[in-house]
Parts: sequence; structure tokens; C-alpha cells
Amino acid sequence: MALTISAHRPVDRAEEILTPEALAFIEQLHQRFAGTRGELLKARAVKRDEVAGTGRLDFLPETRDIREGDWAVAPAPAALQDRRVEMTGPAAPAKMAINALNSGARVWLADLEDASTPTWSNVIESILNLRDAAAGNLAYTSPEGKEYTLRTDAPLAVVVARPRGWHMSERHLLIDGEHTVGALVDFGLHFFHTARQLLENGHGPYYYLPKMESHLEARLWNEIFVFAQDYLGIPQGTIRATVLIETIPAAFEMDEILYELRDHASGLNAGRWDYLFSIIKYFRDAGSRFVLPDRATVAMTAPFMRAYTELLVKTCHHRGAFAMGGMAAVIPNRREPDVTAQAFEKVRADKTREANDGFDGSWVAHPDLVPVCRDVFDAVLGERPNQLDRQRPEVSVTADQLLDIASAHGTVTEAGMRLNLYVAVAYTAVWISGNGAVAIHNLMEDAATAEISRSQVWQQIRNQVVLADTGRTVTRELVSGILTEETERLRGEVGEDAFAKHYLPASKLIGDICLSEDYTDFLTTPAYELVG
Repeated sequence: MALTISAHRPVDRAEEILTPEALAFIEQLHQRFAGTRGELLKARAVKRDEVAGTGRLDFLPETRDIREGDWAVAPAPAALQDRRVEMTGPAAPAKMAINALNSGARVWLADLEDASTPTWSNVIESILNLRDAAAGNLAYTSPEGKEYTLRTDAPLAVVVARPRGWHMSERHLLIDGEHTVGALVDFGLHFFHTARQLLENGHGPYYYLPKMESHLEARLWNEIFVFAQDYLGIPQGTIRATVLIETIPAAFEMDEILYELRDHASGLNAGRWDYLFSIIKYFRDAGSRFVLPDRATVAMTAPFMRAYTELLVKTCHHRGAFAMGGMAAVIPNRREPDVTAQAFEKVRADKTREANDGFDGSWVAHPDLVPVCRDVFDAVLGERPNQLDRQRPEVSVTADQLLDIASAHGTVTEAGMRLNLYVAVAYTAVWISGNGAVAIHNLMEDAATAEISRSQVWQQIRNQVVLADTGRTVTRELVSGILTEETERLRGEVGEDAFAKHYLPASKLIGDICLSEDYTDFLTTPAYELVG
């Protein structure tokens, strides 16, 4: 195999990460596992096509013994016993990484996926920051001279890194002229450069695994973990992984996913926007009963979302795994203290629901929300590190309940569609400029927001939805006109240079995929081609 680097511009300190030894490890991962990854992606399409004709998913009959069996995941290491507050955010730039580590959260989800644009500089800087953080010497000085260093007066957040999903490639690292697998590059570089140091620190190489659709995909990750631990000569079971249940087929395979990863499993997480995005994607041909109302009105208390989260908590605790709650994306706005206070109260109510339902912790996107989330979970947990003892035997969830999309009472409005198009363009523009964590209307957004936004518009066209507030029928012509108007609104909010360079290409991309007869599985795949 011939490995080459195709980055057009050199990245500072890249040689510290792209060592011959690290690249040899990446080559081994690619040689052993890239083929299976490709087969699993093809299997996704086959299964979706089968489901499209019936509008049905169900629990797998061939894995009933696993669901009914008496087994548990490996006990969590000490560093992961208490996860009551998890800070999320990109691993680059260094300032954001330091703020996350210093935030007071128990865990930092160091994101190389939805909150990070996979520019080559972001990929390299993320690994550098995580390596330096593990060594305890991550620091940054701003152009104004402000210094950022790791705190020593309190524990730093435990790092749980999130590599890219199976669908993303890495175009800057080629093997025999072919793009490598983004997930293998992210995991491989992070594991190779940090695993031993993290063990010395009393932690370990911990991961969040995104966007899986089946237990067979979890099996592949487990095989990768086994190989990687042997390769570096560290004990089996050192790696721990938390799986995001953010696709509708994965919701039917929670037990099986934990079983495949049982020696390395740490828990499951409920990811709201990607889950809704997956429902649209999976059932896009199944008619109007799968049309979601305006996304802002789809609450976690909707019966089909309650079924999903209740099943997740029950499954996790039955298997000795942690159940992690969803994102609080609010960003404090010091110019609007009343608006911020109201938003914080909504976050408090949402976290209270999660804690009372049995979740062991939850996500926040800003350091100011760490105390809010911590206070809520402190009130429920007390001195306990988690609530694995809450088994939830009263919960019984059926396939019909998971698929009861109509239980999300609400309407589709032109105002909601306008917001979707505005957010999809605004987020995509910033993403292709190199920043995957974007503040929009006092919320920290990542790729999941853009995915659900553009998917809803495509779904509304497909089903010729009548808008409740204007009475107009959603057509390609209507969407095209509104997209033009929302793009012009963005022109007035950003500079002309940024508009021409990023917002116009983003608007064209959103228009292309919303107006296409065919559904685009992932927005970030074509958007990646627009990244410089």
C-alpha cells in the first residue's frame, strides 16, 4: 500500500502527528477494516430500500436471544463512573479545548464530527490539542496577549473523543490513491498519540461513536478496538465507547449494539436532531404519516420521543451501561439577560425531566450551563455517581410506539420552513468556511441542525404539505423563492466578501439538495467538496 498526503497547504506542527509510526498504524487500520466499512454502508442502503416499501421497522427476530439474554457490559472505569455533566464542542481551536477542559463538567465530548469541519488543519490541530491536553501542557495565547492554560485548582473534564461517522471519507490522506476513512483516521491518530498517556493519567482512550445504524457496525468498531489495543500492547478493555443512538434503525438494536461492544461499552446517548433527521431519511418514501411538524415544536415529551428515551434508559441500566441525555445548546446573551434567563429555565426543565427519567448525565454546549445541569443532577443523584440502580421495569416499548410520528402534535408553517432554510444556509456557510460549531439565534448549532432543517424542507416538497399559517402548498417553486429571500436576508447580515465566498455556495448547495428528486443522505458529504 502507498500512503500519500494531499493537503495543499502545510499545517503547523503536522509532523508531530503524521509520524511514520502513526501513519503505519493508519495503513493497518485501512487495510484490515476499510473493506468491511464499505460493505456495511452498502447494507444500509439495502435495508432502507426494503423498509421504504413497508414503512415498517421492527426488532430483529434473529437477535431475540441477545435481547432476552442475561449479560452486562464491562464495569465502567473509575474515570467514567460519574458523568452527570458533559461539555460538548470541537477539539480545535486550542482556546475552545482549554475552556471545555476547565469548564467544571465531568466529561468533555471532544468533537471531531458534527461540531468540526474536517479541514486538514482542523483534523491535525484537534489531535495536537488532545495529545497536549493528555500531557498536561495544552496552552494558548491570543493575539491580544491573553493566556489560556489548563486549570490546576480542580479536576479537568475527562476527554471522550468523537470521530467522524462511517460515511465520511478523509480526502487529505490517500492510500493507493483512494480516500481513507475519516473515522479510522480520527480514531487512529488520537489513539496512537494519546492512549498510553491517558492510561498513565488514570483515564483511558474513551470515545463517542456516531451515526451507526446496526449492531454489525458496532461489531466492526469492536474489532478495531481489539486490534488497536493489541497493536499498542495495552490491555483489552482499556478502550471505552459510548454509542449515540441517533438513527431510527439503531433504536431497534440498542441491546445488540451494547452486546457487540460489551467489553468496551460505556453507554448510549440520545441525540435529538440527528434522530429526527434519520426518521425523515429512512421513511422518506413512506407517505405523509411520517411528516414531522416544525422542528422547534417537536419536544422530547412527544410520545414517540418518550418511547425512544425511555427504552434507552431501560436498556442501558439493564445492561450496566450509562444513559446519557441530549444537548442543551443555549448560548448566554449578555445583551438580553431576560431572554437568557428564560432559556436557562427551559434547560433546567429539560434536564430535570432527564434526571427524573433515570439518565445518568446530560450534555451542555456552553460552560455557563454546566452549573445548571450539575445542580439538577446533584438534586437527583446526591452522593451517588450515577443511577444505574434505576432499572425501569415498568417501561415496555413497542415498534409502533417508536414509529408513532403522528404523536408529535403540531403543524408545518411557512415561518418554520423559512427558519429551516435560513439556518441550513447560515450553518452550511460557516461549516464550509472551516468552523463546525456555529452560533445562530443564541443557540450553538452543529451539523445535525442543518441536516434536520434541510430534510424537513425536502420532505414537505415530497408530500405537498399545506402550510398552516399561509395556506400555501409546498412546491419546488415556493421553496426556491423563499430560499432566495432568506439568502438575501443573510446578505444583509454578513459582509459581502463572506457572502460571496461562503453563503452563495451554501445557498446553492441547500437549494440543490432540497429541490432534488433524490434525497441526499448526508449534507456534509457534498459540503466537504466545497471546503478549501
